Amino acid sequence: MIYYVSGPVAVLEPGLAVVDCGGVGYGCRVTAYTAGQLKLNQNARLYVTESIREDAFDLYGFISREEQHCFELLTSVNGVGPKAAMAILSAGGPQNFTLAVMTGDEKMLTAAQGVGKKIAQRIILELKDKIGGGAMELDFSSGPSPAAPVQQGNNAALATAALQELGYSPAEIAAALKGVDPTASTEEMIRYALRAMVMKG
Repeated sequence: MIYYVSGPVAVLEPGLAVVDCGGVGYGCRVTAYTAGQLKLNQNARLYVTESIREDAFDLYGFISREEQHCFELLTSVNGVGPKAAMAILSAGGPQNFTLAVMTGDEKMLTAAQGVGKKIAQRIILELKDKIGGGAMELDFSSGPSPAAPVQQGNNAALATAALQELGYSPAEIAAALKGVDPTASTEEMIRYALRAMVMKG
């Protein structure tokens, strides 16, 4: 199994990045989100999901494990293949995809090429619980406690679960949500936390 490829980007085209790993070029299908963060001849690391069929062996490369996880969630939905999943993530990136599922935003999903209303509804129906369903069972005992009161509301719990699905740790989430308005909506809380993380990073 290929976990990731790392090296200079030898080829960068729409939907494709070739990473030179010790003289071997690995061609990875990439989203516009990932491609936008790559530069030709500069080193990059792409996390890889393999797709092996009788007539093809494709590598899908992602700039972050969060985006990779979203791709794998999408392709777990009946009727959503790799092409549609890549189109959805290209349209808005992992953060906007998660927001769309959590808030039931069909329009964001159907903005992706080849994704109709029925598929968008199925994605939301099947993934909303996977992204937010475990919110109330999250264990914050290993993280800092000052921001714990923020997690008490249902919206905060849903926002926390969505952020955890994106790969953030409980400690990072607690710090990012510190000071958030407890009456804010789930979407507002997620946006607040993502902005805080971006500014910190």
